[in-house]
Amino acid sequence: MLFRRYLSKEEMKLETESYWSMINGYLQVTSSLFLPASSLFTIFVQNKHSLKTKKIFLLTACLSIQLSFAQFAKVIDKDGYVNIRENADANSKIIGKINSDEIVYIFEADNKNWANVSNGYIHNSRLKYIQTYQAVPPTVRDANKAIFKSGNIKVNIVSGKFNFKENEKDFTSTLNGDYYKEQQVWGIDRTIPKTHYISITAQIGDKTIQIPEKEIENLFEVNNKSTTCYYDRINDILYISMLNSDGAGTYAALFTIEKGEYKGRTLEIPF
Repeated sequence: MLFRRYLSKEEMKLETESYWSMINGYLQVTSSLFLPASSLFTIFVQNKHSLKTKKIFLLTACLSIQLSFAQFAKVIDKDGYVNIRENADANSKIIGKINSDEIVYIFEADNKNWANVSNGYIHNSRLKYIQTYQAVPPTVRDANKAIFKSGNIKVNIVSGKFNFKENEKDFTSTLNGDYYKEQQVWGIDRTIPKTHYISITAQIGDKTIQIPEKEIENLFEVNNKSTTCYYDRINDILYISMLNSDGAGTYAALFTIEKGEYKGRTLEIPF
């Protein structure tokens, strides 16, 4: 049954090996930050019979490090595109291009000059970080709603409990992942979704923009307290940014509304 499959002994062995590999990958990072890498090993091996609990702690610890760097950014280049380099070096091989005005997710700043995207590096001079636009401050952020307001801009987000029993028929599970109403599920990791978005509405001047239901119905485990809004006043673009769920289910989302019209969403697993 969907979301209720337990690991076999062989699968548990494979997962254990993958976690050790993950730990090794974070050794150098954690040694220079707030969480000593050695503590990951200590807690991970404390109780070999509680792999799931240790997995959650490990992922949470690693994510707290990773997410301290991660954020959305907009490509801005007078040539109309920016090069993606294989390494953080201007002489490194060009492995791709991204058009101006496209949104990218920055996993970490490799140094002051280069940003790490999903498949390479982009020079920071070609990026405008979303969080550097004018912030639209929250007036309410709790488990069931988030409201942001500044001048003639207002964003209203409504979330609530998700009734899995009533909607189970709309879920499917494949080798490529879980789907809800034929869209990839975001926010869960072999668990039953508990919360979802009910509506997201933006008011900009005399225009009311409703995010289409199709764009939010497959997003689960809502965390309104990690939601932020930014406004590019020069180009009349509103950005609604979310960081939802936790552990292996964590995902980042960015909704874009330009000149009073909904333009789309960007979704990313931030690790």
